[in-house]
Amino acid sequence: MFGVHQIFTYLCTMMKQWWQRLGVLVVWGWLTAVCQAQTFSLVQKTDSLYLLTLTTDSTSHQWTLPYPVYRMEEGDVDGNGTIEALVGVVKATRFYPEKGRRLFIFKNYQGLVRPMWMGSKLGGILQDFHYRDGCVRSLETNAKGQYTVAEYRWDDFGMAFERYLVRNVSKLEAMGVFENK
Repeated sequence: MFGVHQIFTYLCTMMKQWWQRLGVLVVWGWLTAVCQAQTFSLVQKTDSLYLLTLTTDSTSHQWTLPYPVYRMEEGDVDGNGTIEALVGVVKATRFYPEKGRRLFIFKNYQGLVRPMWMGSKLGGILQDFHYRDGCVRSLETNAKGQYTVAEYRWDDFGMAFERYLVRNVSKLEAMGVFENK
């Protein structure tokens, strides 16, 4: 017969092994989710209908964009080690009823395409954008037709102004700065 102490020791050993196994499984699941290869791609169906597709090692998911798209780039916008899709669309918004260029950012949420930020506006009138060195670099105009190149960084809820690279300059000068890596 086993004594109470022996049974207790055996159960503690089994529980310890169970917790260790569970810990390994949790860490393994997290690593496979974070380290899983993923890509975003854009497929044009019509002039104003696009499908943003997220493809991982094990899944594929699409998000319908019923707007004209002028640019799509990828980058780790929020610095969490996962790549997001930055998509430039042309649409009106509730706060800006005239059609204009907008920036949408999408993330991979458990293998699904999900919006991270669907911006109405950055600073000025958005003409174009690039993702460079952890920043969204924007080419903007103002009401007077002057050009500005600015950089924005992710700040918990959305894009926060970081700095101007040039301000109130000609299109030619702004394009040189905007395209410069």
